[in-house]
Amino acid sequence: MNKLNLGILAHVDAGKTSLTERLLYRAGVIDEPGSVDAGTTQTDSLELERRRGITIRSAVATFVLDDLKVNLIDTPGHSDFVSEVERALGVLDGAVLVVSAVEGVQPQTRVLMRTLRRLNIPTLVFVNKIDRGGARPDGVLREIRDRLTPAAVALSAVTDPGTRQARAVPLGPDTDPEFTARVGELLADHDDAFLAAYLDEERVLTEKDYAAELAAQTARCMVHPVFFGSALTGEGLNQLVSGIRELLPPVVDSADGPPHATVFKVDRGARGEAVAYLRLVSGTLGTRDSVTLRRVDHTGRVTEHPGRITALRVFEHGADTRETRAGAGDIARVWGLKDVRVGDRAGHLDAPPPRAFFAPPSLETVVRPERPADAGRLHAALRMLDEQDPSIDLRQDEENAAGAVVRLYGEVQKEILGSTLAESFGVRVRFDPTRTVCVEKPVGRGEALIELDPRTRVYFWATVGLRVGPAEPGTGITFRLAVELGSLPLAFHKAIEEAVHTTLRHGLYGWQVTDCAVTLTRTGFASPVSAADDFRRATPLVLMDALRQAGTRVYEPVSSFELEVPATRLSPVLAKLAELGAAPGVPTAEGDVFRLEGTMPTSLVHGFRQRVPALTRGEGVFLAEHRGYRPAAGRPPVRPRPDGPDPLNRDEYILHVLKRL
Repeated sequence: MNKLNLGILAHVDAGKTSLTERLLYRAGVIDEPGSVDAGTTQTDSLELERRRGITIRSAVATFVLDDLKVNLIDTPGHSDFVSEVERALGVLDGAVLVVSAVEGVQPQTRVLMRTLRRLNIPTLVFVNKIDRGGARPDGVLREIRDRLTPAAVALSAVTDPGTRQARAVPLGPDTDPEFTARVGELLADHDDAFLAAYLDEERVLTEKDYAAELAAQTARCMVHPVFFGSALTGEGLNQLVSGIRELLPPVVDSADGPPHATVFKVDRGARGEAVAYLRLVSGTLGTRDSVTLRRVDHTGRVTEHPGRITALRVFEHGADTRETRAGAGDIARVWGLKDVRVGDRAGHLDAPPPRAFFAPPSLETVVRPERPADAGRLHAALRMLDEQDPSIDLRQDEENAAGAVVRLYGEVQKEILGSTLAESFGVRVRFDPTRTVCVEKPVGRGEALIELDPRTRVYFWATVGLRVGPAEPGTGITFRLAVELGSLPLAFHKAIEEAVHTTLRHGLYGWQVTDCAVTLTRTGFASPVSAADDFRRATPLVLMDALRQAGTRVYEPVSSFELEVPATRLSPVLAKLAELGAAPGVPTAEGDVFRLEGTMPTSLVHGFRQRVPALTRGEGVFLAEHRGYRPAAGRPPVRPRPDGPDPLNRDEYILHVLKRL
C-alpha cells in the first residue's frame, strides 16, 4: 500500500483542526466529528489544547483512502508554536493549507505558504467556512493568487456563499466551458513539452492528459489546486479527498535501502519513559534493532548517541498503533531510545543534516519557581520539555540556581509554558520580563595561552593555547587544530572542544558568540597527573582572554515587514514607524490600499503588531519575518547578570571560574 504523510496547516482559527476531524470522520476512523469549542477533537489531546481551543503540539492520525494510507499530521496555527510546525514540515510528503473564506489570506498563511514553496512540498489549498456570514470565495481566490501564488487553479466553485445553502460545485468541462482553456494555459506556462502539445493543432489533448499534467505539476510544486468547502458540515470534502488521492505524490512502499528516520516529536509514556515519534524515509526498523541517533546542536556540532529499540508501534487507524516493522513512509512510536531528542536522525547517516526552516526564537525569559523548594522539580520538568521542544534552548540561570533561561517565540508561548508547568508538573512559576536575544561576533583576532609548569603551576595540569577570529557569516562556531591530533589523548581534545562551545554561549556582553573561528595552537600535559577536567577548566580562561583581545560586537535581530494600510490611515502609520526607528520603503498604491515594505528591530515587532488594529481601524495587515542580525546601535546591550561575573574584567572572571570548580 502506498503512503502519504499529509500536513494540515493554517493561520490560527481558519478551521484546521475541524478539517482534520471531518477527514477522520469521512474515513470511518471516528463515529462523529469532534468540536474544537467543546474540546472533543481527536488530535487536540492535551487538556490545555481543549480548554483554549488551539493546537499546541503536532498530532498524528491515520486513515485509508482506497489503496493509499494517509498519515495526517495536525499542526499548530499560532505563530508562537512555529517550532512544532517546523518539525512537522520535515516529514511531510504533501500539505493542505487551510484559508478562511471570511478572513481570507492572513499573515501566518503567507509565512506558511512561502515556507512550503521554499521546501518544495506539494500543496493543495482548501478555502474553508464558505457557509459562514461574510464568506467571499471569489475575493479570497484573488487574494490567494495575489498574495500566496499566481499558479493557483480553482477546481471547485461556490454557490450561495455565506448561507447555510452554500455548496461547493466541482469545476470541469461539463460545468464550466472555459475550464479546460484556463487550466491548459496555466499548465502550459510551466512546462515546455505540455505547451508544445497544447499548441499542436494535429493533436487533441484528452481530459486524462490534462489530469495527468495537473498531478505532475502539483507534485513538482509548480501549481496549487484550490478547493472550497466547509469543514463544519463536510461540504466540498469529496473534491478535496479526490485531490489528496489523485494530485499529491505518495511514497511507494519499499524495504529497499538502509534505514533512515527523522524524530519529529517526543512524548513521555505512562512510566515517564521517552517515546519518540519518527518518520521512516527508507529501509525498515523494528523492535530490538540497534540504531545510532545523530544530533546537530545550535553551533552546528554533530554528536552521535547509540540506542536500541525495545518496542515499535506503527500508526494504522486513527491514533491506534500496532506492533510491526516500520517501512518507508510509515510514522511510528518508538520506545527504548533513552537519549532521544526532537530533531535527531536515526539509522543511516549519509543524508545531509536537517536544515532550519524558520528563524530561532528571538526572545528569552528567566523562569523561577514561586516556592524555592520546587527548584529541583522545575529543572526536571524543563528538561523534559526541552527534549520535546529543543528550540526553548534550556540553560541554567547563572545568577540564581533556582531559575532557568528559556527562549520563546512570543507571549502566548510563555503563558502556555507556565500553565503546563503548573498543571502537568505541579510547579507554579513566575517569569522575568521578556527580552530580545542578541548575538556577539568577534571583530578582530586574539590569542592566549595557559602553560603547564610544575614549578609555578597555580590552577591546572594542562597547556592550552587558543586563537580567536571572525568566521564566515552563518557558520556558527568552528573549531580547528593547529597542532597534531595525536599530541594529546583524544579525551583531552574532546574536553577542549566541548569547553569552547560551552564557554562561547556567553560572550563579553553576555550573549551567544557566533561566526567565530577558534584554533587550538598549543597543547601539553603531564602524564599521569593531567586529566580531561584540567583541560575542561583551563579552556574557558584561555578562550576569554583571547576573546577580550579580539573584541566583540553585539548584533540585534532584525525583521523584514510587509504592511497593508488603508489610504486614509497611511500618515499615522508612517509616523508611528518613524517614531519606532523602523525603516519603511516607498509606499505602493494598490487600489484604496497602500503596501509598505521595510525592516525594523525584532524587539519592536510584537509591540507594533498590537498597535496595528488601532492605527488602521482594524483594516491593516501586518506580516513580519526574521531577516538576520545587524550591529546594535549606540551602547551595546548587555544580557542582565546582576550577580554574575563581568567577562570584560579578567580577574573577576577567573575568580568566578575557580569558584565553580
